[in-house]
Amino acid sequence: MARANYVFTSESVSEGHPDKVCDRISDAVLDAFLAEEPNARVACETFATTNQVVVGGEVGLSDKTKLAEYLEGIDKIVRDCVKDIGYEQDEFHWATLKVANFLHPQSAHISQGVDKDGAGDQGIMFGYATDETPELMPAPIHYAHAILRRLAEARKSGAEPELRPDAKSQLSVRYENGRPVGVTQIVLSTQHAHEHQTSDDIRAIVEPYIRETLPEGWITPETEWWVNPTGTFVIGGPDGDAGLTGRKIIVDTYGGAAPHGGGAFSGKDPTKVDRSAAYAARYLAKNVVAAGMAKKCVIQVSYAIGVAKPLSIYVDTFGTGEVDDEAIERAVGQVMDLTPRGIRETLDLCKPIYERTAAYGHFGRAPEPDGGFSWEKADLIDALKKAV
Repeated sequence: MARANYVFTSESVSEGHPDKVCDRISDAVLDAFLAEEPNARVACETFATTNQVVVGGEVGLSDKTKLAEYLEGIDKIVRDCVKDIGYEQDEFHWATLKVANFLHPQSAHISQGVDKDGAGDQGIMFGYATDETPELMPAPIHYAHAILRRLAEARKSGAEPELRPDAKSQLSVRYENGRPVGVTQIVLSTQHAHEHQTSDDIRAIVEPYIRETLPEGWITPETEWWVNPTGTFVIGGPDGDAGLTGRKIIVDTYGGAAPHGGGAFSGKDPTKVDRSAAYAARYLAKNVVAAGMAKKCVIQVSYAIGVAKPLSIYVDTFGTGEVDDEAIERAVGQVMDLTPRGIRETLDLCKPIYERTAAYGHFGRAPEPDGGFSWEKADLIDALKKAV
């Protein structure tokens, strides 16, 4: 039996965290190519350090003559991302940093399998949903994201001019009878403007936003606070610590509450099942829970490079299912075409909708009118019930 009473911890990082700066740039490059051509191929990696951003990887357009033109636009994409995040410090400034672009055409050996509608690589992908929040996400990661998103809003609006872009949050959530009921530990480290500001000064700024973000009653007199526990945090972003695309895969997904296949998302076009199949698995798991078939559900799918059909589908509802897991396995394969092409078409993934996913999680977000976060729709409920 699963434990009923326990404490579980998840962390999040802000859009100004060095790794998230790189995720943002990689996804902005992806969006630029998809805006030109829905079937563009992109596998973009970014590295950032003191006043330096390096972009590399593979890209492809059907019109080869346009490729050079688009590669020339990478410098502006990088600077626009860094400027929007808010970096204007001496050693990492959008206007003065150096950009090195090493993007090159996609390997013909990789494209040959994908062009035949096969998967872009082998791998395993997981999707997860739980009814412990309205968004059907695990509470620790959901609220860790929400805190940093709220602080970013306050910083960018000018309400909190002392805050800077780099930040991390961590919540230890107490569960009783399997349900989240409170927070035992709150950790918040945020970059700030001045050397003289103490941890207490920063707590005075951030505490009201944290309290308004968490559910009522979750913070008690016993809750322990750790705000900037090392003290001064003025030097931040890639000047304080190097960043790299794809290093925050647990932050991007379920905060450790569910398995992860290992593949990162950012910078990858939707022919890469690392990304698209993980979105599809979340879509299916969310609809299973939304349909009332289980209180929590994890779905695994697996692929081989150049092969369209998934090699396997696995479902686990952790003993919370209203129907057998085997029946759900059969149903999810019936209600959605899980070939790479089928996933792209069902979720309409060949659009420039990815830059917005780069911070505060790929899941638990509201579907948007232009197709962003389409994998968060709960529109398979009737089909699943019928299939079961």
